[in-house]
Amino acid sequence: MLGIVTAGIAPGLALMSYFYLKDQYGSEPFAIVFKTFIFGALLVFPIMFIQYVFKVENVLQGLFYEPFISMGLLEEFFKWFILFYTIYQHVSFDEPYDGIVYGASVSLGFATVENIFYLFANGLEYAFGRALLPVSSHALFGVIMGYYLGKSKFSPDSNKKWLVLSLLIPFILHGSYNYILITLEDWLTMMIPFMIFLWYLGLKKVKKARLMSDKHFNQQIIYEKPFISGK
Repeated sequence: MLGIVTAGIAPGLALMSYFYLKDQYGSEPFAIVFKTFIFGALLVFPIMFIQYVFKVENVLQGLFYEPFISMGLLEEFFKWFILFYTIYQHVSFDEPYDGIVYGASVSLGFATVENIFYLFANGLEYAFGRALLPVSSHALFGVIMGYYLGKSKFSPDSNKKWLVLSLLIPFILHGSYNYILITLEDWLTMMIPFMIFLWYLGLKKVKKARLMSDKHFNQQIIYEKPFISGK
């Protein structure tokens, strides 16, 4: 049991540490990041219940509806909802890169609990594959969501456009991931290039968010200089 719990937690913890430590302008308060992680973990239960009802009642099932709507959209919407209503206006969200940290946190909370449940049901031998695919993909969906939330909060214009994209793009990517996994017989031949693309896109957003944070803090320094110098 301890081995399964450890294997279930380890990939999420490793990925969370990676994105957390890349914050070059002071790490986010651990308590807020941990709270976001817990919110993501708790989301597993209502989402699993809704998905179970959909399956029993044969609602939103099929080659398109199940991977994109009852799985991709449902999961990404709840994660987006948590970020928007608990973190987006929070005082700790004070630079664009913070969106990456909080997006990864809520997604990895969800992925970690889901991973533990899966390993309990199916066995420890799936731990490596789960770390490479579902856990890392959830982290990257969260990174991309957080990038656009940060862009929305700190851009001088088009805030609504970036806010829409913060849900739309993770939903499309998550739905595509599910579609490959569920509907394609030879799914691995498509999943490998998809995951390479997803990592490329996620890390590109991380780099862009860090550059946006650089610009944000440099502007703050320029604005504060006259007051510091007494002019």
